[in-house]
Amino acid sequence: MEGQILAADPPSGIEVFIPADYDIIWSLVVSGVIAFFFIKYLMPKMTAILDERTAKIEGGLEHAAKVQAEADAAKATQEAELVAARQEAARIREGANGDGAQIVAEARSKAQAEAQRILEAAQRQIDAERTAAVVSLRTDIGSLATELAGRIVGESLSDDARQSRIIDRFLDELDASSGEAVATVSSATDTLEK
Repeated sequence: MEGQILAADPPSGIEVFIPADYDIIWSLVVSGVIAFFFIKYLMPKMTAILDERTAKIEGGLEHAAKVQAEADAAKATQEAELVAARQEAARIREGANGDGAQIVAEARSKAQAEAQRILEAAQRQIDAERTAAVVSLRTDIGSLATELAGRIVGESLSDDARQSRIIDRFLDELDASSGEAVATVSSATDTLEK
């Protein structure tokens, strides 16, 4: 039986999946050595890396919170400045409206004063022209009346003093009888002025 190897019966069923005792022992020894190196050397480095990463994340969050707080403060400041600017603009607008109303009132007052001055000047000119017309009419009526009276009476009224007295008396009578006519002419002139 030299060369013969006795073979054990091959495992069957579930025994195929169960390792031999020596395989379990060596697997435990190797797993223990690997676990020792992993816990002794690898875990501290991984813990340090994870702690550093956590610190960076927390620092980033703190920085983000700080930046957010600064942004909120800047936004609040800008909103306050915007409100102040709007209030200032409203105040300036109200002032401009008030100034505009005052300027319009002053211009209106000046225009009314100028219109009144022009009306008064026109009234003075009309009065002067009326007075000149009355004087001219008196003179013309006087000379016409004298000439007519001279022809009718047949005497000459060449004496200036006598002519002046007759003319004045005639005009006084004419004024008395035509006072109403002059008043009518004056009211018509006033109506034309308006």
